[in-house]
Amino acid sequence: MTKIIDYVFSIGSPWSYIGLAPFLDLLEKTGAEIRPYLTVVLEENGGIFSRNRPEARRQYWLRDLKRWAGLRGKTLLLENRPPLADPAPAAFMVIAAYLDGKPWLELTKILQEAFWGRAEDIGNPEVRRAIANAAGFDGDVLSKREGDADVQGKWAADREFALKNGVFGFPSFLYDGELYWGQDNLHFLESHLNGVKP
Repeated sequence: MTKIIDYVFSIGSPWSYIGLAPFLDLLEKTGAEIRPYLTVVLEENGGIFSRNRPEARRQYWLRDLKRWAGLRGKTLLLENRPPLADPAPAAFMVIAAYLDGKPWLELTKILQEAFWGRAEDIGNPEVRRAIANAAGFDGDVLSKREGDADVQGKWAADREFALKNGVFGFPSFLYDGELYWGQDNLHFLESHLNGVKP
């Protein structure tokens, strides 16, 4: 029987960016498949935007991100970033790709790398369209799909799913009734997929 993981993430989450590659490695090892759910910080469940954290916690968050980025071999540009638009609308493009049967994980990866690795303004529709085109996607088609009813419907439903299932941070993985929060919990998810529930 195919093992299905509900994968809840945010395009604008650096932890989702850092954790994507090891998550894909885990899928390859275990043969599991994923159902994607895209949303933004869930304050209703206790999620906190980084800008709203106390300074001591924010400074630790920055240091921890750098440590994990180094461990995962990811470029993470956190300081001296130019003013950037909200990256959340980039999720609409990813949802459109998913609904249209396109390689949405690859699109997710290139958008996150652009935003976190190079500080490109993926919140700007022209910028993300160009990024998609350069990667071999039809950025014009995907961009036009962003406001369509099925795309916006999934965006709303994904948030409701996350709220209902107790998600508050990203990435989160739901498998067999268990919630695993954070890319640092992938080893527990792997154990569960292999039949040993932590």
